[in-house]
Amino acid sequence: MITGLSFTSALFVFQACYGTPQDFGIDMLVEGTVKSKASGMPIEGIKVSVVRSAQYQLTDSKGFFSFYTERYNGLTLTFEDVDSQLNGSFLPQDTVISSSADSVFLSVDLNVKE
Repeated sequence: MITGLSFTSALFVFQACYGTPQDFGIDMLVEGTVKSKASGMPIEGIKVSVVRSAQYQLTDSKGFFSFYTERYNGLTLTFEDVDSQLNGSFLPQDTVISSSADSVFLSVDLNVKE
């Protein structure tokens, strides 16, 4: 037990002196809204994910999403309806971002499954 406390204390002192590791990557802010193409209404619960990454976010009640991700040319986002019971069923859609800007705003319209 004393060894565990000593190690934890050493880590705390190290972090206090040197801080937490910094993210040196170049990030971009990706935000936007997801709406139904048929009705124009916002869709809650759409999973917006970065391809080749575990990063994702669900849209809120206004269909809005926002997150920071690593900036690179050809960033691919996937929009998937993961709670089709709540909003109906929407077809998945991919979007490729080819921008070197610090932020991007997307307006995505999803088609309803028939």
